[in-house]
Amino acid sequence: MSSNKRKNLNTMEVDKNNEETSSSDDDDDDDGGSHPDAYKGNEEVQIDFEGRAPVDPDAQGISQLLQRLFLRAHINCNQMAELLIAQNYVGSVICQCEEDDETDDDNMVEDGTIFGITSVLNLTAKKDQPSISQLRSYLLERAGKHATEQVQQQLRELLDQEQRHVGFLINERFINIPAQISVPLLQNLQQEIDDAKAKKMKFDFGTLLLLVKFYRKEAKKGKPSEDSYTNDEEELLSERAKFSFEYSVASECDSGMAGNWLEGDSIMTPYRKLLALDANKLPQLIKDVQSYINGE
Repeated sequence: MSSNKRKNLNTMEVDKNNEETSSSDDDDDDDGGSHPDAYKGNEEVQIDFEGRAPVDPDAQGISQLLQRLFLRAHINCNQMAELLIAQNYVGSVICQCEEDDETDDDNMVEDGTIFGITSVLNLTAKKDQPSISQLRSYLLERAGKHATEQVQQQLRELLDQEQRHVGFLINERFINIPAQISVPLLQNLQQEIDDAKAKKMKFDFGTLLLLVKFYRKEAKKGKPSEDSYTNDEEELLSERAKFSFEYSVASECDSGMAGNWLEGDSIMTPYRKLLALDANKLPQLIKDVQSYINGE
């Protein structure tokens, strides 16, 4: 999406009555970010969102969203945010609609809150960039500790080979924003990737890696564990992954409970899961996500 194009997304209704549970989730993942004022108070607030290309003033907001994903990992989120902004032909940020549709994009983004970002970074072509090198090392290190030998080998082979590039799919947003918003954002990203490939840009991916956030209600009294995904659509994507591995981040969260929180009398532990998705199947995955969200 070019910087002068904006995509009006569905109007979202945010119910503050559900915020007590949600805020516990998001606060544990939070690294200095804040919720928008529109979400304060015990009332339902209706907000219009739009997607547009990220621009320079969005850097801090994007970096904060990335920090929620990576927590205390040694990854330069500020530099990664700059990379995402620099590729202004691919990727969208979520922001609140302006009342004046004629407002210039360059003027409307000043001090605006970034509610989410959907984009992709090339882990193969950009491997010499500091933040990408750090991300690659982070993924391999976590795989070495938490993945099976087979998954470790698959990940190493993906990152080592140069012919089929690997993309890192970013699908981050505030927890209050429903999953329906992911469909137009992912559709737009797919179109932008296709356009970039047609121009011989380096977006011809064989595999997309996606790091997702979820919480696990630990098994108790004979009951099995239950997983709750921060972004609902990522539960479906987890089922479609070529391979995956997961790990707890409870020790990395800023919380008096070491990242754990309570739901009733059950402990909820924060996790991350790395998914490897077939890039050629992204259009079908988006259709599947839409059906999944609509309960079809």
